[in-house]
Amino acid sequence: MTIPKELLPYATGELASRYVNVEQLPWKPTPTPGIDMKILLDVPETGLLTALFRWEPGTELPLHEHVEIEQTYVLSGSIVDDEGEVLEGNYVWRPKGNRHIARSPNGALVLSFFLKPNKFLEGSLAGQELK
Repeated sequence: MTIPKELLPYATGELASRYVNVEQLPWKPTPTPGIDMKILLDVPETGLLTALFRWEPGTELPLHEHVEIEQTYVLSGSIVDDEGEVLEGNYVWRPKGNRHIARSPNGALVLSFFLKPNKFLEGSLAGQELK
């Protein structure tokens, strides 16, 4: 493909698009056993994170706080907490300061967007961030 001369500054260097071959990305464990992630975008200086999360059936994410807005789209399965259930094909966003325990009774694959990492509040993960 030939890039037109006038667009070349936007298609190279810092302004170029970043294409991610998700299939080739490795699954990485999270601090919670039963939840693995594929990092699609990570900007450590700001905390911005976009990732796929794969939940094993019966997994529970311990009590945590959303330090900034979190958005999740459920690709398959479902995620449940005391406020409700997000089913396949649906979306939830949580405001800054929201606290909850999330579960996936039957497993799930979700796409999540974080402005800053969640902070765990209890148990062996207390004080750690989701990274």
